[in-house]
Amino acid sequence: MKKKFGPAFHGLVLALQDPSFRTQCILALLAIGAGIILKLDGTEWLAVLICIGLVLTAEIFNTAVEKTCDLISEEYDERIRVIKDLAAGGVLAAALTALVIAGMILIRHVGGIL
Repeated sequence: MKKKFGPAFHGLVLALQDPSFRTQCILALLAIGAGIILKLDGTEWLAVLICIGLVLTAEIFNTAVEKTCDLISEEYDERIRVIKDLAAGGVLAAALTALVIAGMILIRHVGGIL
């Protein structure tokens, strides 16, 4: 088991060393805190947790792509810039999806208060 999961856990440790991933983790904790305050139901928690997983996964893949590109060449290369921009765009797409879902949940809860 250690041979199988050891590298994966090491990858998570490495991801936590990346400032962008740490920022996403802080935002995830804030989302969880907001969910607790709003008393989300089971379906809402499912949506929030899927979004958190999606964004964190996208950020890990983005970091892997960036490190791979830097390994290939640290010199400016338009092709590498495009690759890095595409990977960053993947994170943005995941984050925007999470933001829309969070907004929908928030409107449902706050809309009842107003």
